[in-house]
Amino acid sequence: MKHIALFTAFALAAGAGCAQDNRALEKKIDDLTAKVTDLQASVKNVAAAAGRPGAAQPGQQRPARPQPDPSKTYAVSVDGDPFEGPANAKVTIVKAYDYGCPFCQRVRPTMDELRKKYGDDVRIVHKQFVVHPQVEIAHLAACAAHRQGKFVEMDALLWAKAFETRQYDDAHIADLAKEAGLDAGRFAADMKSPDCKAWLQKDQAELQTFGVGATPSFFVNGRFLSGAQPLPAFAQLVDEELKKANDRIAAGTPQADYYKTWVVDKGEKKLAAPDAPVAPGGAAVAKPAGK
Repeated sequence: MKHIALFTAFALAAGAGCAQDNRALEKKIDDLTAKVTDLQASVKNVAAAAGRPGAAQPGQQRPARPQPDPSKTYAVSVDGDPFEGPANAKVTIVKAYDYGCPFCQRVRPTMDELRKKYGDDVRIVHKQFVVHPQVEIAHLAACAAHRQGKFVEMDALLWAKAFETRQYDDAHIADLAKEAGLDAGRFAADMKSPDCKAWLQKDQAELQTFGVGATPSFFVNGRFLSGAQPLPAFAQLVDEELKKANDRIAAGTPQADYYKTWVVDKGEKKLAAPDAPVAPGGAAVAKPAGK
């Protein structure tokens, strides 16, 4: 049992990351995932036989991890986050990303296409969601650059010259900061400051409140979209939200206040609690009294 638990923990740690991070490790991760699934099932069966609390009982299924409902609007704050596009855009796309995630890189051209297609009607807000601890330095660098008004420049360099080369060491990141035109002393100080660490933690905690567990994840005027989707998937949501915005603005909502009024103020403040465990046949298992 001890060896199984250790192997499971190792495999899960190795597989943790962006939603579909597969690159050169894809096959290894798939193999490990299959093994972990079998091992976890064995562990649960042994635990159930021993009567351990929390073990999966025969005939009972644990609910899947709750996901944001794409039909709902979630009140995702954008205060203090870097963005591209007008502050008063009618449609705001919040992007949760990680600098070690290949699918976050893959979707970047799609974001550029959306900006070209919709012009000033769309803005892209960048929210940090660190799933690869080894690249946290890149997120701290993005914070330090943002504090000097150079987020866009630093973000482009982090993808082109840190992600692509897998160089996330201090010296390389400092060189990128110089290339972006940042004040080196201030950049180094901001990266080490508690403010940048708190900034990352704030974004992460808020996104988790709304059910985000992988990257890339998006909220289009508060409506959830997961993964590196093609342009039409984004365009469908943008078109729907743009129509709503045009109607509401025509009815009197100031455009500058649109996101706050219709997304932050009126949206869901957190993800709904998960349902009770499900028994065979689809009936919910009643929770014990007092729980």
